[in-house]
Amino acid sequence: MTKNVLICGVGGQGTVLAAKVLSQAALSKGKQVLSAETIGMAQRGGSVTSHVRIGKNAYSPLIPAGKADIIIAFEAAEAVRNISFLKKGGTVVVNDKIVQPTTVSILGKSFDAGEMLDYLKAIKANVIRVDAEKISAALGSSKAVNMILLGAAAKTGVVLKEEILSALKSLVKPEFLSLNQKAVEEGFKAGKNFIVDK
Repeated sequence: MTKNVLICGVGGQGTVLAAKVLSQAALSKGKQVLSAETIGMAQRGGSVTSHVRIGKNAYSPLIPAGKADIIIAFEAAEAVRNISFLKKGGTVVVNDKIVQPTTVSILGKSFDAGEMLDYLKAIKANVIRVDAEKISAALGSSKAVNMILLGAAAKTGVVLKEEILSALKSLVKPEFLSLNQKAVEEGFKAGKNFIVDK
């Protein structure tokens, strides 16, 4: 059975590395993986989405609308923006943070994380909220959010925590390996404190 994971965020948050780690974790177990990134304006803080499809029945790297088992959202507005990809009964793993788009800031407006999360609940998505900023601050690095969210997503069973930790060894520089592995562990442990809304 094919498992579809959509990873979304904005440029600079580490979404592409998260997709590579997820893909490598599946490949290491002999699973077929197709993936693609749409990174367009990533360097300017624009939206970034990565599609990861694990299994034999995927014939395109892009996840069709309504077929994602999980959306891993690095911030709440991107979760809402990409919600059309989520299948019925799917799960959204979302960081509580909101990154205000430049265009919105220029107009003197702002997005509210609470409103975005209320919207996700209203459409009856399975929502797993993660305060990844707080966890990354405790780890001493703002760059750990991507691995915290991957660790949290491992709670769903689509990919195993041990596979993610192993994949990091081949994708991350040795000097950053320990930090990233700790981030995965902390994200996974935080699962028991998740607020799941149905």
